[in-house]
Amino acid sequence: MASGMLTLARSLAVGGLRGTLLLQILRTVLRLVFAGTLAIFAGVMIEAEAVSVPVVVVGLATLLLAVLVGLFADRQQAAAEFSVAQGLRESAREKLAAMPARTVQALPAGALIAGLQRYPEALSALVVGHRAAALMLGIVPVLVVCAIVAVSWQAALALLFATPVMIAFFILVGGTIHARAQHQERAFGQLATQFDDRIRTLPTILSAHGVDHERRKLAVRMAAYADSTMNMLKVAFLNAGVIDFFSSLSIAILAVFLGLGHLKLVDIPGFSGMQLWQSLFILMLAPEFFAPFRRYAEQYHAKAEGNAAALAMDGFLAGPATLDQTMPLAFDRFEGDLRLPPKGIVAIVGESGAGKSTLLRRLAGIETPAGARRAQPDPAFVKGVDWISTDTPIQAGTLADALSWNRAEHTPAKVLSAAERVLLLDDTLLPGGLDARIRAGGENLSGGQRLRLGVARALISDRPIFADEPTAKLDVANAARVRDALADCACERLVVVATHDPELKALAVLVIDLDRRRSSQREVAV
Repeated sequence: MASGMLTLARSLAVGGLRGTLLLQILRTVLRLVFAGTLAIFAGVMIEAEAVSVPVVVVGLATLLLAVLVGLFADRQQAAAEFSVAQGLRESAREKLAAMPARTVQALPAGALIAGLQRYPEALSALVVGHRAAALMLGIVPVLVVCAIVAVSWQAALALLFATPVMIAFFILVGGTIHARAQHQERAFGQLATQFDDRIRTLPTILSAHGVDHERRKLAVRMAAYADSTMNMLKVAFLNAGVIDFFSSLSIAILAVFLGLGHLKLVDIPGFSGMQLWQSLFILMLAPEFFAPFRRYAEQYHAKAEGNAAALAMDGFLAGPATLDQTMPLAFDRFEGDLRLPPKGIVAIVGESGAGKSTLLRRLAGIETPAGARRAQPDPAFVKGVDWISTDTPIQAGTLADALSWNRAEHTPAKVLSAAERVLLLDDTLLPGGLDARIRAGGENLSGGQRLRLGVARALISDRPIFADEPTAKLDVANAARVRDALADCACERLVVVATHDPELKALAVLVIDLDRRRSSQREVAV
């Protein structure tokens, strides 16, 4: 069943596709006429040692017309694809404008913006370029075979023998290239989402001297996207290479049979006793038989990219409808059926790129969606919140200074206890205990040490805790320590975590699943 955007794209492409197809058919007919006149000219000139002026005139005229029609066909296809892409963008704009603001704000902004730049072109290439290539695949070989049958039906039949092999290979390759195209689109969406996320948090990254770290993370995403693109193109190039192999092999076999017939070495029906122009006519038209197969192979990746783009656009424009009903966004403080509890662990879960970190920042009040009216702060957050992530700002100084930074309620005993709880005093990579030196931005700290330092800071205060993947970069022992510390805090205050950790999720009194766009709440005493 066709997706909504794919159906729309096909309807937008009807007129442009029809014009493109007619021009391509006319170009093919002119090329066949030119090939025939060229074969007749060469055959007559060699055998009769004469030049046929009418044949030369017809040949030059058809060549010129074929070039002009080909130019118009390419321009018509480009114009049709542009028109379809513009229509898709306009439709997407209207659908987004009709959505509730909360629904649009819940979408991953980076993937959405980059996708609306790229996906309409991929869809238009599918419904115009690829569709025209597919239709020509059924038209051109028939025209060529009909022309060759007038000279030798045996030669036409020999060409047809190669067709099932190429079609079977298309079918075999189709599944592989489709899967790789979907993987490419996922990698593209994750890259765009991560880039958008880092742009929004750039001030925090700069204050924490984390530019190099974030650059490396983006480089990994970019490499993954590049690898997925190359993997898809490898299959597409292999497909085109196989088509070239079979077409060259078929034409070579025809040439051998025709040459043996002219030399009278063998008597093959349909290949012996022919005039030279007839043999040249067959050899001149044979490449035209395989040309649409080659063109279709070149467009095969467009099919996979277009289908993946259609699914991606449908996902964006359908919007997280249930999210708007069951999980109001941060600036509304869950003023719907779902509310943040006064204490306990709330876990936000979902695949990478689903928007966990974005939602966490909005819940914490760190980020307000563009155009949204900032609501009155939740009474529980009047003292502020403790934010835990690898990009938490860290000042230069000792470990004690870093732990007590911005903590008016700190005491030496609290600082010591917090450091012990998360094993910072026993860290062999951070010698010196509370006197361990920390460079500006925590440049000498690992991602796991940053997280544990953030947890220790939260232990010192009594504010609500918002933690982004607090156990992601930790070994088993340290992850267990952090989970225990957060669970203890949750007995007295709210702890909201964005996490992939199933053990941390199991401790939650409320789970918000962004993959399933729903929430579930356990019956606990809070």
